[in-house]
Amino acid sequence: MKTKWQQLDTDQRLAVKRILTSALLLLIGFLWPEKTSIKIGWFLAAYLVAGWPVLKAAGQNLVKGQLFDENFLMSLATLGALAIKQWPEAVAVMLFYAVGDFFEDIAVSQSRRSISDLLDLRPETARLWLDDQTSRIVAPEDVKIGDLLIVKPGEKIPLDGIVTSGSSYLNTAALTGETKPVLAEKGANVLSGMIVVNGTIRIRVEKTFSDSTVSKILDMVENASSQKTNVENFITRFSRIYTPAVVLAAVVLAIVPPLLFGQPWMTWIYRALDFLVISCPCALVISVPLSYFSGIGAASKNGILVKGSNFLEALKQVDTIVFDKTGTLTKGQFSVVDVAPVKIPAKQLLHLAAVAEQSSPHPIAQALVKSDPAPTDSSSLDSVEELIGRGVSAIYQGKKLLVGNAKLMQEQHAADFKASSNPLGTMVYVAYDGQYVGSLTVADTLKDDSVSAIKKLKSLGIKKIVMLTGDNQATALAVAKQLGISEFKADLLPQDKLTIVKEYQGQTNGKVAFVGDGLNDTPVLAGSDVGISMGALGSDAAIEASDVVLMHDDPSAIPQVIEIAQKTKRIAMENIVFALTIKAIFLILAAIGIATMWEAVFADVGVTIIAIINSLRLLKNDKNNPFTIQPAAI
Repeated sequence: MKTKWQQLDTDQRLAVKRILTSALLLLIGFLWPEKTSIKIGWFLAAYLVAGWPVLKAAGQNLVKGQLFDENFLMSLATLGALAIKQWPEAVAVMLFYAVGDFFEDIAVSQSRRSISDLLDLRPETARLWLDDQTSRIVAPEDVKIGDLLIVKPGEKIPLDGIVTSGSSYLNTAALTGETKPVLAEKGANVLSGMIVVNGTIRIRVEKTFSDSTVSKILDMVENASSQKTNVENFITRFSRIYTPAVVLAAVVLAIVPPLLFGQPWMTWIYRALDFLVISCPCALVISVPLSYFSGIGAASKNGILVKGSNFLEALKQVDTIVFDKTGTLTKGQFSVVDVAPVKIPAKQLLHLAAVAEQSSPHPIAQALVKSDPAPTDSSSLDSVEELIGRGVSAIYQGKKLLVGNAKLMQEQHAADFKASSNPLGTMVYVAYDGQYVGSLTVADTLKDDSVSAIKKLKSLGIKKIVMLTGDNQATALAVAKQLGISEFKADLLPQDKLTIVKEYQGQTNGKVAFVGDGLNDTPVLAGSDVGISMGALGSDAAIEASDVVLMHDDPSAIPQVIEIAQKTKRIAMENIVFALTIKAIFLILAAIGIATMWEAVFADVGVTIIAIINSLRLLKNDKNNPFTIQPAAI
């Protein structure tokens, strides 16, 4: 376990040493018994130790023509304080500014760590499996497509691939936030960054390191902070106007009263210097971007990757969410949802359907096979015939077995057959020995948290929730009722979805988010105001096209990230209002001579530190928060 000191990087440790050294020199200066040049020397030494980075940055920016920034303001104010022999005040301003700068660096590091901890996936080595049945350690960048790798318990999978032998449970928490291990057996697709838990597996590499899931995600997160919000852009523009304005105001404050009203020069110069210290826009420049960076970090802790703070802000403005149905709100896998036997037990009906369909690759057939509670018996099966568009005919235990649609039952004159319907799915009928024995309904089932996710979105103020599907009207209506969605579009072709999303964009003043499974929804994800890819793990198209990538496919992550976006915007606005209010009050107090340099230090550094701490609330794991952050366990 690393100590707090060991967790600091080199620059942070240097900052701590500089702050402590400056504080010690300041204390010696205060305690020095005589007011001599030696006492002043202690103060100057403390000033230079604490303020050298600020003075250096101000000088470098001055050479570049970048005059008005916080470094310039701090340097001008403190050098002025030294000029009027306010030695302790000048040191205090620089010292507390160094403390504030250190807190800022720690805050940014904590926000970044919340992302890097989640994405601490980049493998340092790969174990290449050779033809002579031995292995060699190589760099992941040197592995080619088609190479075989061996991964042992406790090791990270270095590149995306397919398991060729062995089996193991995989810890996918760093990718998905899901702590439940996933079993990987021969033929399973595995992704770089997953951790092998309890077995040794061999993997055939399917992607180079630069194209692997880990590399794409890391690149996406590293560039997330480059996408600025409207609020951040406003603060940048505001600072460019605000800083020259306050410098001019300070100059006016320093010279007008003495020149026009005969006031003491030293009094008004001191007030002008206070004015400069207070006016430094550090709290705004630091805390607003930090709020959004912390929001991205909070989302990342839950396996929700937001490509930029501008998309986090856009999520706050979403009032319409359009869902693709299959693979997004539903599991995208067929299963038997209803069994209606006639004259035979339900288990026997399931078994007969599974026996007939066991060799068919059709998804509905595979669902029937999986639902069979008994071992599938093929020894008594003969004369299997695939009847295109109708079903399957076979001889089972010497008797004719029919499994298919109503048309097949009618053609074969199954006794006592009566067609029925179920809006939830596809009807499969079974006849045995010429006798109709029952029906099964096969459907794509809802994900476990789909209904609760829709309810939560409504409670968050989402005005319109829409479901899109290629299913028929009756099926779409039944699914929409289950979900509690009143508006849906059925019988759609893939190209229809983008047209519909564009229509909704024209009908609202807010933002329209589209949620898809990331496979065939790439155009819609790219065309919506906010594209959210569900179940996009390993899908290159989804990572490229969407603005928000959910590394698991739980619909409940959508209200979760919207809550994070709402809280992020709220905290950013709190920081802006708080900083401007406090500064306005203290600027007035400084101008009329009530606020001294010490109060000026609080108005600048104190407000900055408070704003930073407020921003970091986004990363706090608190049961009272509107969203719950579950750290990924590796």
